[in-house]
Amino acid sequence: MYRDNTLIPTEAVRLAALGALVEGDCRYAALASDVRYFVTHIAGPSLDLLGTSLELLQYEGLVETIEAKTDDDAASAEDHLLRITDAGREVFAELMLSNVRAPMNEVSNLVIALKIRFLHLLPRDAQAEQAETLVEMCETEVARLTELRKRHGGGHLGGWLDMELRRLDDRLAWFRKL
Repeated sequence: MYRDNTLIPTEAVRLAALGALVEGDCRYAALASDVRYFVTHIAGPSLDLLGTSLELLQYEGLVETIEAKTDDDAASAEDHLLRITDAGREVFAELMLSNVRAPMNEVSNLVIALKIRFLHLLPRDAQAEQAETLVEMCETEVARLTELRKRHGGGHLGGWLDMELRRLDDRLAWFRKL
């Protein structure tokens, strides 16, 4: 994590994988596919985000193999059924309770999407805390863009900033309902 308790890109991918496993056991190939699909559809293709190996989660003891398909040939790691460990659940909770970095970028958007995707897996009080964190992040973004609008809001930039501020107002209202 960064010093401000926000996730670095590899931790966002880790959150995607661990969250999927908190929802239920999953085959390695299916998990890799789910993580890749979600990450690329939210943040776009990125080597920084997709270069992380799921095998590292097993090495660190966050995920365990509970069933390895075997036959005459060596078992393919892609066929292994994975389960999150207690240590993995602790890391998942830690990642879910992280802050969201402003200004918004593709990693911040990914972290927000992951928090929303897995929010139901947290206890009610932690859900409320995360909603408040998202509200605060949005308020910071609104203040930053409003200040920029005041100083450099002429021409096309002003119109673009107005559009971004409307989008943030909608997002802020949605987060407040959480």
